[in-house]
Amino acid sequence: MLRLLIPQGVTILVDIVAWGTFHAATGYAAHRLRDERLESDGWLLRERGFEDGGRWYRRRLRIHRWKDRLPEAGALFTGGLSKRELPSYDGPGLRLFARETRRAELTHWWCMACGPLFVLWNPPLAAGLLVTYGVLVNLPFILIQRYNRFRIQSLLERRYA
Repeated sequence: MLRLLIPQGVTILVDIVAWGTFHAATGYAAHRLRDERLESDGWLLRERGFEDGGRWYRRRLRIHRWKDRLPEAGALFTGGLSKRELPSYDGPGLRLFARETRRAELTHWWCMACGPLFVLWNPPLAAGLLVTYGVLVNLPFILIQRYNRFRIQSLLERRYA
């Protein structure tokens, strides 16, 4: 197996580089998606019943207290949009923000989905820890994007429906 051929120090370096590459590659791939593909929620992004328009995240996770402490890299690539604040409060600005939350959420789902690749060159315990790392690092960002998008969609429905 491949993991028997790589010394432990090199494996750790490969793991660090791999996660960095996965984050950058999925971010760039999502950045390159056409805007039309992100105009609505697909199966993965659609709201689930328990989410209650984002209220579940506020009540159960108290997301409004910690979400602004995490880094935001929406403007990392040319033409990207930071989600630190709304681009505008009118309909087009709110729809743009909702679209960009879909883009960011997909980025983190895709990155998290790369985690199982670590079983190819790591021993089982290390692979499990690396997959866990992928979930722990990406899940908070997924939750934030969902919370923000459902709140924006609710506002759009009330104002512009």
